[in-house]
Amino acid sequence: MSSATARVGYIRWIICGLLFLAATINYIDRQVIGLLKPTLQTEFGWTEVDYSDIVFSFQLAYAIGFIFAGRLVDRIGTRRGFSLAIVLWSLAAIAHAEAPLFGQAVAPILGGIGLGYSTSVAGFIFVRFLLGIGESGNFPASIKTVAEWFPKRERALATGIFNSGTNVGALTTPLIVPWITYTYGWYWAFIATGLVGFGWLVLWQLLYQPPQQHPRLSPAELAFIQSDPMDPPVRVPWLRLVHYRQAWAFALGKFLTDPVWWLYLFWIPDFLSRNYGLDLKNIGMPLVVIYVLADFGSIGGGWLSSWLIARGWSPNAGRKTAMFVCAVFATPIVFASQAQNLWVAVTLVGIAAAAHQGWSANLFTLTSDMFPRPAVGSVVGLGGMAGAIGGMLIAKVTGWILQATGSYVSVFLVAGSAYLVALLVIHLLVPRLTPARLD
Repeated sequence: MSSATARVGYIRWIICGLLFLAATINYIDRQVIGLLKPTLQTEFGWTEVDYSDIVFSFQLAYAIGFIFAGRLVDRIGTRRGFSLAIVLWSLAAIAHAEAPLFGQAVAPILGGIGLGYSTSVAGFIFVRFLLGIGESGNFPASIKTVAEWFPKRERALATGIFNSGTNVGALTTPLIVPWITYTYGWYWAFIATGLVGFGWLVLWQLLYQPPQQHPRLSPAELAFIQSDPMDPPVRVPWLRLVHYRQAWAFALGKFLTDPVWWLYLFWIPDFLSRNYGLDLKNIGMPLVVIYVLADFGSIGGGWLSSWLIARGWSPNAGRKTAMFVCAVFATPIVFASQAQNLWVAVTLVGIAAAAHQGWSANLFTLTSDMFPRPAVGSVVGLGGMAGAIGGMLIAKVTGWILQATGSYVSVFLVAGSAYLVALLVIHLLVPRLTPARLD
């Protein structure tokens, strides 16, 4: 990367840095509720099923949002599309502070359709739904930006770098939210974290333009970005994507493995509290360790496939080899629920989280390997919807299992096996990563 930067310029890496910051903010906003679960559960008397329904509402909105987000980004462009997404999700994140107030209006409506919830549960279901709609725009916009700003040889690395922001967000949250909560209360934890997105919006408006319009981009760097063969000027109706096995490969990969990440994000704080007695005062460092490991996995997984391709491996061999390595490293999570020592469990979860992020960096890059740039946002939207549907299922199943057994054994067994199954499905659908013929 350094040699290429020295030759042609560095503006594309500044853009990658903006995507990294957006991913960080995205995960801060969505993880706050997972960290505050024991606090909110105690204050409002939620059951495990109540909490799973709150998480389910986010996943439902996330799935619905992806139907439109990818297509919207393809239609209006990454600059405006990303701006709209972060405004929506930041306002929704702030609205969590007044969730019980919203619940006074929402609870009767839900009750009228046979969904009887307390005021607090109804309110959090409502604001989590709004958050899911807004956050669904993050990854379609980010992956499309990478496809526009990077040649194929650098896309997995760039994706790994910006995707590592999700881990930075996840490890930043347990460092700042407990302090805010103990000092000012959970109300202000939602306010403070929600406001951060508007700072990013200012940077995005000041620094971002498409490559062809960017005033600071050198001709040499633009030529490097456009060094791959030109994409055909296609326009693919969203529903037409379901006719392509390449789209199904990505979507099923997301459906089978995204739920595992949602599990880590929304239930690992509860797992550590339930099994090892941790609370907001002492849960921060274990979560930091988990997401630091995940950060290394995100960058390392993207680097590995890029390194293999740079040494003559085909994109098919390089991507799938990296994904296989990640899938193998995800399996030890099955032992975490039986670990007697806190730090053994933390290490196992951290390795699995690292494996997921390395896997995810390569899975996202498959879209730009198999589809032209104008269709990438829509394909990511389709896959994101499939992943969110999987997240909806894992939310309900986890809630039921914990309510019935109080144990994470079967939940982690599913998490450890999902990646090898997903890789087999992807390979059967696209044995050679053949580009989709959209003409």
